[in-house]
Amino acid sequence: MNMGEFNKVIIVEGRTDKKQIQKILNEQVDIICTNGTLGIERLEELIFEYDLDNKNVYILVDEDDSGHKLRKQLSFELPHAEHIYIDKSFREVAATPEPELASALVSRHISVDPIFLT
Repeated sequence: MNMGEFNKVIIVEGRTDKKQIQKILNEQVDIICTNGTLGIERLEELIFEYDLDNKNVYILVDEDDSGHKLRKQLSFELPHAEHIYIDKSFREVAATPEPELASALVSRHISVDPIFLT
């Protein structure tokens, strides 16, 4: 699989977030891990590598200070990106129960395995 192969891209903070989302998805989506904050140079590389200016981009980050900072940075560089939010009570994407995460993804027209929609 090549980078940027699919039309939808979800940007997350870490590998555990990516694994949690991959379990739930029912369609092919590129998931990019930022591993926290991004430098301008690295962000520009990702935009080029994944052709993010021409993709459906979704931002799904933790509901904490670093997540808010990253969301703001990504919003500035990718104004067309759609935001997916988790309930503040879960704080982290990786800690969000699968049915909650599945509902959040479906709300943005991302296909999930129906077993997670309870």
